[in-house]
Amino acid sequence: TESLLADACETLGSANVMLNNLVDALEGPHRKTAQGIAQIVMLAELAVNRVLDKVVPTE
Repeated sequence: TESLLADACETLGSANVMLNNLVDALEGPHRKTAQGIAQIVMLAELAVNRVLDKVVPTE
């Protein structure tokens, strides 16, 4: 479980970076759409991080 969550977090982080790079190349409504998708991916990454913290506490 820990390994899967860590992999999911890294994958979502990579997707977020790629989307933000794409946002820089776009304009208009396509840019806003890509920004929205990047925000959704970021929120998913945060959610996976929270679950990972509960599965493997750092304290």
